[in-house]
Amino acid sequence: MKRREVIKNLSILPVSGVVLGSAIPFETALAMAAPPKRDIFKELGIRTFINAAGTYTALSGCIMHDDVVETIRYSSQKFAAIEECQDAVGKKIAEMLHAEAAMVTAGCWSALVLGTAGVLTGTDPKKVAQLPHLDNMKSEILVQKTHNHGYVHAPTNTGARIVEVETLQDIEKAINEKTAMMWFLNYAGPDGQIKDKEWVALGKKYGIPTMIDMAADATPVENLWKFHDMGFDLVCLSGGKGLTGPQSAGILSGKKDLIAAARLNAPPRGGNIGRGMKVNKEEILGMYVALEKFINRDHQKQWKIWEDRIAIMEKGAKSDPGVTTTVTVPPVANITPTLTISWDMTKIKVDANEIRNRLRKGNPSIEMMGGKENLVITSWMMRDGEDKIVAGRLVEELKKASA
Repeated sequence: MKRREVIKNLSILPVSGVVLGSAIPFETALAMAAPPKRDIFKELGIRTFINAAGTYTALSGCIMHDDVVETIRYSSQKFAAIEECQDAVGKKIAEMLHAEAAMVTAGCWSALVLGTAGVLTGTDPKKVAQLPHLDNMKSEILVQKTHNHGYVHAPTNTGARIVEVETLQDIEKAINEKTAMMWFLNYAGPDGQIKDKEWVALGKKYGIPTMIDMAADATPVENLWKFHDMGFDLVCLSGGKGLTGPQSAGILSGKKDLIAAARLNAPPRGGNIGRGMKVNKEEILGMYVALEKFINRDHQKQWKIWEDRIAIMEKGAKSDPGVTTTVTVPPVANITPTLTISWDMTKIKVDANEIRNRLRKGNPSIEMMGGKENLVITSWMMRDGEDKIVAGRLVEELKKASA
């Protein structure tokens, strides 16, 4: 039996390392599962954990769907030309995303860099070879002030310079012969004065390509084609988050001419800015299968599974009278049920950082987010039965702290 099948079939809530409703210690239950041929994590002393945090790159993003893993395994045993893989997969992905064209990239960051490079160079091989030196080329990207952080470093890898704007008047003043692109960060959308539809309309008005970074925003599924239908010229997406594809893969999709230009700046070609952003045939094909599986799954059923897991963990936490819980859904990015747990520090005399640290160091190890005053838990990266394990450990640590 697989490990997750053992946990699921036990239908239990473990506390203090023992399975509730059973005399079987949790460690014994896990031992019932068939061992791997080689436990490379154990061999190297690398901690594995239950992911109650979410699709964070530092926590290895996601666990790939079984069909994706099988595609990677199968394709690893055969040779194929990378360009032919990109041609065939790009065509299929574009159809699914309502785009003119698409390509698989080395993560969303790579999509941002290559997409920007394509805007700057077009299909001119001399300009492709010139990046990141932008002499006699367009070199400015308009970005709203509230969007100008972190991920904006990706498009500036091309040598382009960010020009901050806040209002419609700022944009009209900023646009000049050097303006190459207008960049929009989806999760910061509510914070800017100019919203996505108006941003696109301004790009169309002035003939400037628009790009949106929607890295982790694959939920709800309609988001995958929403921004193409809206009119964005380029859309950048992570593959190893909600799509449960390869963590090192992403998707760049959009206008046919811009994708063609981006591919000139990408592997397997050399002499360009993107040569190091390789994706192999396994990732290209695995990304296609992951996207196909994601779009075609029963999303209402999956949402209910996430909600049920959250309910189990909330019930466990609320068993302590000093605890307060709330369940919310983020308005833009990472749209999944999210549980926030806080407590009366006069009754439970440790802060949330300490509880989180104890859970991280426990067996099994559990990762979750939050700050000093709360724990923040999502369930979409959990496997069957892990919600019960997390609930049990929460009960254990909260009771210990309130004793």
